[in-house]
Amino acid sequence: MGTQDSSGSKYCPFCQIANSQADTEILLSNDELLCFRDMKPGATHHYLVVTRTHIDNCKRLQEDDLPLVERMVDMGMRILEKNKVSDLDDVRMGFHLPPFSSVPHLHLHALAPASKMNFRSLLHYGPQSHWFITVSDVLDVSRVVVVRQSR
Repeated sequence: MGTQDSSGSKYCPFCQIANSQADTEILLSNDELLCFRDMKPGATHHYLVVTRTHIDNCKRLQEDDLPLVERMVDMGMRILEKNKVSDLDDVRMGFHLPPFSSVPHLHLHALAPASKMNFRSLLHYGPQSHWFITVSDVLDVSRVVVVRQSR
């Protein structure tokens, strides 16, 4: 799967954050995931949900990782609720596709309100972006790959 222990990724900035080696305010965390604000927000609310274990990117996900993605979404929704995002239907959640990831470590973008994103943000995170794949697309693609492999 392209994973490794986060302590073995000393040059990965998200592994450094996960190992408390960076000055980043952690908003939510558990044994598996952590959440913090994006340094270059694409919306009023823009958070990253990051795995503590290093996974290169969304293309490395396997069938057994699908519950992990669902838990990432759950944490993304919790941080939006915690920050009083009133319209949880006006949210974009997803991943950048390699090679367009600024950090080669799996991280979910949770953005709201999606309807208020500016043109630049829409290029990076919007429905027409060639670089951004939504959570539902990641889950659908993973399920298709699994079905093909089982034939």
